[in-house]
Amino acid sequence: MTGAGQGIGRGIALRLASDGADIAIVDINEEKMAVVASEIENLGRKVTTFKADVSNRDEVYAAVEHTQNTLGGFDVMVNNAGIAQVNTIADVEPEEVSRILKINIEGVLWGIQAAAAKFKALGHSGKIINASSIAGHDGFAMLGVYSATKFAIRALTQASAKEYASDGITVNAYCPGIVGNN
Repeated sequence: MTGAGQGIGRGIALRLASDGADIAIVDINEEKMAVVASEIENLGRKVTTFKADVSNRDEVYAAVEHTQNTLGGFDVMVNNAGIAQVNTIADVEPEEVSRILKINIEGVLWGIQAAAAKFKALGHSGKIINASSIAGHDGFAMLGVYSATKFAIRALTQASAKEYASDGITVNAYCPGIVGNN
């Protein structure tokens, strides 16, 4: 699960662990991953951590490989990592656009690719779950570029669901509202 060191990702990881799943926490912040890993261990589940930048395709593939090797299986991918950017359309700078597109869109695309390839290599079906947003349904003022990335996640999810359905791989997205990081 990417972006599992805080916020929604942490909440999903803890819920899956409490439901009996072993968890791979993938994030860029090692301290936050360690805290969540401890919480999962306290629930009696196996957990592993892997530091990765989801905008780097090779790191996402390595995270999936690490998960399968460490936990002895790979059944579900949650592409949760993402960043927000609060700015007017008029004031967005090129480097800001590049960064949010790489993390929010490319990070999910690499996660879909890596998970689907692993499910196929293991010869079984699987589940891919992507983080969109309420801003992926309605564009929000001051969140124009962020909204665009979350609309893109919906499109990637729909296209992937159609492409991988015959392999028994389901692809869905969730669209939360605003939450705090903890």
